[in-house]
Amino acid sequence: MTTPLVVLDVVGLTPRMLAHMPHLRAVAETGFQAPLRTVLPAVTCSVQSTFLTGATPAEHGVVGNGWYFRELGEVLLWRQHNALVGGEKLWEAARRHKPGYTVANICWWYAMGMDVDWTVTPRPIYYADGRKEPDCYTYPPSLHDELTGALGEFPLFTYWGPGAGMPSSRWICRAAQRVMETHNPDLTLVYVPHLDYDLQRFGPSDPRAAAAAAELDRVLAPLLAAAASRGATVVALSEYGITPVSRPVDINRVLRSEGLLEVYTQDGMEYLDPWTSRAFAVADHQVAHVYVRDPADVAAVAKICAAVPGVDLVLDEGGKQAYGLNHARSGELVLVSEPDAWFTYYYWLDDAVAPDFARLVEIHRKPGYDPAELFFDPAAPAAAKRRAAVALARKKTGMRYMMSVVGLDAGARAVRGSHGRLPSDPDDAPMLLCSDPSAVRPEIAATEVKDLLLGLAR
Repeated sequence: MTTPLVVLDVVGLTPRMLAHMPHLRAVAETGFQAPLRTVLPAVTCSVQSTFLTGATPAEHGVVGNGWYFRELGEVLLWRQHNALVGGEKLWEAARRHKPGYTVANICWWYAMGMDVDWTVTPRPIYYADGRKEPDCYTYPPSLHDELTGALGEFPLFTYWGPGAGMPSSRWICRAAQRVMETHNPDLTLVYVPHLDYDLQRFGPSDPRAAAAAAELDRVLAPLLAAAASRGATVVALSEYGITPVSRPVDINRVLRSEGLLEVYTQDGMEYLDPWTSRAFAVADHQVAHVYVRDPADVAAVAKICAAVPGVDLVLDEGGKQAYGLNHARSGELVLVSEPDAWFTYYYWLDDAVAPDFARLVEIHRKPGYDPAELFFDPAAPAAAKRRAAVALARKKTGMRYMMSVVGLDAGARAVRGSHGRLPSDPDDAPMLLCSDPSAVRPEIAATEVKDLLLGLAR
């Protein structure tokens, strides 16, 4: 008989956070805990793909949460299809040894098209008139009404944005518990994002970060109890730890000032033009891929980037190879920030010509990651909240609306936590907990997680 396995991706879990999480600590008290050596970049899509394939980004191809799709001429972040991930997946390996091995994916990334038995992933409804409404995608389709009927609609607006908070993680945990109870998968993958929010907003040492950890632990308790009642082995791990930052680095503004980055203008707004730019960066937390059109420019662009305050490393081909990032999707150069810095995607030099999406929660149109989306504009939070209220009223009456609440430079300066570079402080580094003491090890690499899970899938 197969022992059920439950794998919790508790984003941002570190020894510093675990100190406030007694229910989660109990997993390790019956088994073990170990430091987890993550990969560069230490961001969600790259690390999850490494966990599930045992491969580095150079092999599975997920070089960040997004990249420049050269074949399309577009920067795209947060794509969802599993075909983007190369290599043999965990469940494919498990089924070679155990035909019929069943798997549920509750909100791990690249869920669309994933060859598993049950899938749940956030998926808004994009109406033709521009409205965006909360919802989720499920496989099989009947699972959608089963979950939303029992739990209500997926709380999308607490999954990301200024309202990001516990309701989304609570819904995910309850959905996982229900799938376990009604469908009994052999492997249940659960993505729990809550620690990401306040640790980025306030930093890992802020009392609000500790409070977020304690609150999440209480939400996890019923799911952990349900796993125990099934006799399941529980693994809890994290992709990265969030560390304190205080400096945004506007790498694209530097490249533009050097005459390397090009924009085009429509309706008074500037848009990044990757087709004609000699060099531009896709910013992703503390890592940025710099795409250089002409190989003859690479050395000069590397020199410019190395001189930017806040840049720690400039990885060329040799550097990318050393860090397991030498994939065709990577930039010609990869930048790593200094520990207290992170990269913005901003490319305009005057906020008056910033594109309208810059002030929105718009993860798919921005050519880089934007943590300022976690705040109501810090320069004028009351006004931003009033604009949100007016937009919500327009939405409820069926009118078109713009939820223009995100600050630009003020929002960037408000960010107090980030990740992406390899950690230096063990207290803020990722970790793995396991309820089965027979699998104990003093340390585990992200590339070893797949084999660990296969050993537990017995």
